[in-house]
Amino acid sequence: MAGILLLGAISYPFLPVSALPQIDFPTIQLEASLPGGSPETMAASVAQPIEEALSKVSGITELTSNSSLGTSSITVQFALDEDIQTAASDVQTALSEASGQLPKDMPSLPTVHKVNPADAPVMQLSATSDTLTLPQLDEYIERNVAAKIGQVSGVAYVNIGGRQRPAIRIAVDPGRLAQAGVTLEDVRSAISDLSLSAPKGNIDDPTRTFPILTNDQITSASAWNDAVIAYRNGGPVRIRDIGRAVDGAENTKMAHWTNGQRGIALDVFRQPGANVIKVVDAIKTQLPALQASLPKSIHLELVTDRTSTIRASVSDVQFTLGLTIGLVVLVIFLFLRNLRATIIPAITLPIALLGALAPMWVLGFSLDNLSLMALVVAVGFVVDDAIVMLENISRHIEDGMEPLAAARQGAGEIGFTIVSISLSLIAVLIPILMMGGIVGRLFREFALTLTLTIVLSAFVSLTLTPMLASRFVRVVPDEKRGWFYRAGEAFFERLTALYIASLQPVLRHKGLTLLAFLGTVGLTGYLFYQAPKGFFPEQDTGFIAGLSQASPDISFSEMAKLQERVSEIILRDPAVYSVFMDIGGGNGGNALNQGHVNITLKPLAERDASAREVIERLGTALDAQQGIKLFMQSAQDINIGARPAKTQYQYTLQDGSIDELSDWSDKVTQALRALPDLRDVGSDRQAEAPTLSIRIDRAAATLYGVMPAAIDQTLYDAFGQRQVASYSTQTDTFHVVLEVLPDLQSQMSTLDRLSVRAANGTLVPLSAVARWTTDSVSPVSISHQGQSPAVTISFNLAPNVALGDGTRAIEDAVAALHPPASLQTSFSGSARAFQDSLSTVPLLILASLVVVYIILGVLYESLIHPLTILSTLPPAGLGALLALRWAGFDFGLVAMIGVILLIGIVKKNGIMLVDFAIQEEKAGKTPDEAIVEAARLRFRPILMTTMAALLGGIPLALGHGSGSELRQPLGYAIVGGLLVSQVLTLYTTPVIYLLLDRMKGLSFSRRVAAEHA
Repeated sequence: MAGILLLGAISYPFLPVSALPQIDFPTIQLEASLPGGSPETMAASVAQPIEEALSKVSGITELTSNSSLGTSSITVQFALDEDIQTAASDVQTALSEASGQLPKDMPSLPTVHKVNPADAPVMQLSATSDTLTLPQLDEYIERNVAAKIGQVSGVAYVNIGGRQRPAIRIAVDPGRLAQAGVTLEDVRSAISDLSLSAPKGNIDDPTRTFPILTNDQITSASAWNDAVIAYRNGGPVRIRDIGRAVDGAENTKMAHWTNGQRGIALDVFRQPGANVIKVVDAIKTQLPALQASLPKSIHLELVTDRTSTIRASVSDVQFTLGLTIGLVVLVIFLFLRNLRATIIPAITLPIALLGALAPMWVLGFSLDNLSLMALVVAVGFVVDDAIVMLENISRHIEDGMEPLAAARQGAGEIGFTIVSISLSLIAVLIPILMMGGIVGRLFREFALTLTLTIVLSAFVSLTLTPMLASRFVRVVPDEKRGWFYRAGEAFFERLTALYIASLQPVLRHKGLTLLAFLGTVGLTGYLFYQAPKGFFPEQDTGFIAGLSQASPDISFSEMAKLQERVSEIILRDPAVYSVFMDIGGGNGGNALNQGHVNITLKPLAERDASAREVIERLGTALDAQQGIKLFMQSAQDINIGARPAKTQYQYTLQDGSIDELSDWSDKVTQALRALPDLRDVGSDRQAEAPTLSIRIDRAAATLYGVMPAAIDQTLYDAFGQRQVASYSTQTDTFHVVLEVLPDLQSQMSTLDRLSVRAANGTLVPLSAVARWTTDSVSPVSISHQGQSPAVTISFNLAPNVALGDGTRAIEDAVAALHPPASLQTSFSGSARAFQDSLSTVPLLILASLVVVYIILGVLYESLIHPLTILSTLPPAGLGALLALRWAGFDFGLVAMIGVILLIGIVKKNGIMLVDFAIQEEKAGKTPDEAIVEAARLRFRPILMTTMAALLGGIPLALGHGSGSELRQPLGYAIVGGLLVSQVLTLYTTPVIYLLLDRMKGLSFSRRVAAEHA
């Protein structure tokens, strides 16, 4: 036993700490960039070829994409049993196959990240400087910080928020171009030839080698201003003659703010399956060195650390575990009123709990909310075995038997009972172990941890407890007992006598008792049907993920102003610690009228509201800000799905016809917004924005010898932030960006000043070969799911509305619209997982009952006695449902686990009664006498074990620390079930035992009569 304890103690420091078991769907994200590409271009020319190649990869469960101006984000999610390294390799192979079909002018191939874009970052850093420009700051951060953090084991990638990557921007004046007889395409072609880095070889003389180097690269804005791009009228045309070259940012339509201050942000995402605590700790150890590598004018600040709430949650569960152990030992002392006897379960309890840590480490488990919650629940199970064994041995010693003999006889009498209880408890957990999908993976660690403690508990109770009882438990003469013992003994004797006296009339009116029992069964079924069904409880992780959205036609500068106002409003809330905000293309495929808003809340003890209450409060405050809407959701430790969404749950529409999909998505969105059960309903299909539509006059273009490609290229040169050249340093490669002067980019009249070169070399005004209008519209973003156009509607639930009620309301509302058969609808993410689990909940409970019945039938070699034991369960279910209803919880997966555990906890009362009644019948007593004697002898241990299990659930139910939302439904289900079942089964179980025994006797008599006939 000392070895078990030592192994567990040694294993404890090596167990990793996390919020939940490390189970994630292998997810890969691809990011593609084509500056200036319209959403239609990005979807058709970039996303579609990649999706086509990915469709041939096996093991994919979800393939989605989102394309907006200049960016496409494609997310691939694989089945749980797929290896993420293999998945990444398969995706990379598919990308290589698709690369030949991608636009030739893409600045780089799509990047591949092993990350779920729907996850919240595990850490956020902010970099600011009062003296450096944003491009200078960005260069230091990307080179000295982001690259180093990206190398940490478990980091998927580091997103640069508000990236201002240094570049040389060459802005030209179309009017001066025309005067010089030069087109934008002439400038682009000249720039690409003026600066390059190509191999040049070397020269070998008889003794030495000379590598050939040239000044073929132009690396400064001043040198570019002097660069000659053409000769006209015998003189050179330089960049400064037609415009200017300046040091700037590669993409000027991206911005980041931390608490209202412009800067550069680092969003650190972990790989699926990586331990978040290890990843964050590894980064934190590097932060001092990273700060030291930066100039003193740069301030690097850790703003968000998701592990702070995880550590607080795990610490709270550990405190709950310690409190539970203390309460249970106190209950044992109050019942036994013997310090020497109380020491025995106080010793066996930590041995069983600590002993489970070693196999947990071998199995790769972690110390998380679920595994620690299993240990808390196991306290009641472990103590039960010790109490049953100790109480029986103590009874024999008090009857005058020698301690050693009493230990042997007591262990022999109760050994089968303990084995029965333990095997039936494990049997209850078998359906949980067999659950599939991510829900099954999550609870498998819970079930196996519980199984380990049950096995160890049975072993310790059958070996160590009898040995300790023979050494510690002694008969104390009545005259030497203190007043506390005598008062307690008198109380329990009176309580036992009162119970037996109240049992007699119940046994005389078996029919009424049976009707009451059947009423309990019916009421339990009714309450289960009526109970609101949920999934996982919504957690308060202290982190709110938001997506801001403005009018589709908003300019970048106006979007920046609105975003700053949003930040000001949020920072006024007393519960908010920091606000991270990004806008601009390139942020995960978001459109230019959308922005990320990540809100970190103060620790739970320092704020006056939960995350949900803060969201509602901020929503009310932000409603006053016109022109922008902020969708918010509380980030969850359990994240199912890979689709970044505005709010907590998603409902997806698909249709082969884009026009029909657009029409019906608007109808469905409006219908869902009218539902009182939903909040913050939003769609990823935005109102189409006005578009500058340029129609080429092909007849005129042919007449002038102007090809459509020349028009497209000219427009791209002028307005697309086109990367036309690059230059390299010892540390990085940077781009040269071509554009028209910034103040001209906001004027429609600039189009009249553009020219293209005709086939004969003359300049032709763009207006001569094309017409334009702003009357047309086009989508701001385009989404696909499984290669088909899709629209995803996101929603939150109204307060006190269960997910089951919300999904049912959505289905009814959509059905009332009578959509066409071609419109496919489905829930996504957590809502889809909830629907999949909803049908399995009754089956899991039924499977638990069947498995327990089979195990008990084998142990007792009877078909009747297991029914008597299982009759204890309906009152427990009734109590659990009543407690959940009273506390305001829905019947979710955690509550379901509580009900399944109740099957294991409550039936032990039946086992103890039936087991002793059988022994009394074998001793010659009638069934009536046997069950009454069993009730009398087992009343006190039943009361003691129930109180121990009850006190194991109370800290879970009443806890309000970090992460308590996940534990409370389990605690209430256990406490409510135990309270009701304790009162009812003490009376119904003896009655059902006698009724079933009578039925068995009648059946036997009929068989005998039939044989004699």
